[in-house]
Amino acid sequence: MTATEPTTAPRDTPAPHPWIAVSAVAFGTFLLVTAEQLPIGLLTPVGSALSVSEGAAGLMVTVPGVVAAVAAPLVPVLVGRMDRRLLLIGLMGLMTVANLASALAPDYPLLIAARVLVGVAIGGFWAIAGGLAVRLVPAPLVPRATAIIFGGVGAANVFGVPLGTMIGGLADWRVAFGALSALALVVLAALLAVLPPLTAARPVGLRRLAGQFRVRGVRIGILATFLIVTGHFTAYTFVTPVLRELSGIDAGLVGPLLFGFGVAGVAGNFVAGAAVARRLHRTVLVIAAGLGAALLLYPVAGLTGAGGVALLVVWGLVYGGVSTSLQTWMIKAAPEAVEEASALWVAVFNLSIGLGALAGGTIVDALPLQGVLWLAGALVSAAALAVWSARRNESLR
Repeated sequence: MTATEPTTAPRDTPAPHPWIAVSAVAFGTFLLVTAEQLPIGLLTPVGSALSVSEGAAGLMVTVPGVVAAVAAPLVPVLVGRMDRRLLLIGLMGLMTVANLASALAPDYPLLIAARVLVGVAIGGFWAIAGGLAVRLVPAPLVPRATAIIFGGVGAANVFGVPLGTMIGGLADWRVAFGALSALALVVLAALLAVLPPLTAARPVGLRRLAGQFRVRGVRIGILATFLIVTGHFTAYTFVTPVLRELSGIDAGLVGPLLFGFGVAGVAGNFVAGAAVARRLHRTVLVIAAGLGAALLLYPVAGLTGAGGVALLVVWGLVYGGVSTSLQTWMIKAAPEAVEEASALWVAVFNLSIGLGALAGGTIVDALPLQGVLWLAGALVSAAALAVWSARRNESLR
């Protein structure tokens, strides 16, 4: 792939050490995903401590996802030409405060209020960071830098969520949120130290945002993102009961298996990063088809420990490539409006996380557990059909 830098991009001050800057942004995406998904491993202790059901506790994932979906396009619009470096640092400060508030929340409504602030930070930060590679490294290196930035997503699954789950189990769920607040402070310091000034050539306007929907490649990328991410989180939000109740896996093995899921995701991220540089469309199609197949097979072939573990690894490997490949899709579909297209993509991505968690929670509370996997598989398979429809689009090859 050859990524085209936006013709309207500002002339940034070069980063003294661009790959260190890229790594700092990756550290930020690691924190974002850890913050958003940490409650997945803490549903039971939080629900027990605050006297709510696991389905209701799933709102800790739904709420920041929905808020982030709104914040992603609105934050760039509201800040106008503000230096993106200062914006990222300010949003990381908000993340620090929000996670501290989560740790100290005395009841469930206040915990959800703190998660609203987490959603604002996630949406605003990710909207800028998602398309930042084109401003930190030369165009031919954008696929590699994008893979590193979104390596933070897989790393969150490997280290963040499982470690947070273990901290919650060994100490207390409040300690897990407190540790996340301390980590956000570290990320803030790293961004302050290594990011160069990132001026905005023009403010992001609502009209330019809406105009991206006239681009067919953007529309397909948005639809595929919605279906894939909604499907994934419909099932993954409740992966712990799936492993325990459907596959018969002991509770003590869930944490290590989620660690394995994350390792597979990191591998999938970098495999996808290399693949999209050669064949973007084919890579996204294989990811969507493979993920749909893994989810649909789970209620049939995942009813034993061995089958469940095998499909979990495949699930992690394939889903690990989603963020890198779909962000690259958006960059190629809208090379002259990367920030606008990225903001829309992040909005849909996070809305889909929230809707997936909500759909999964509804099914878990009302229907057999297998339902989350059937629905997830159907949604992702529909995404594969949408991606296939773009096979003749030369800019996405």
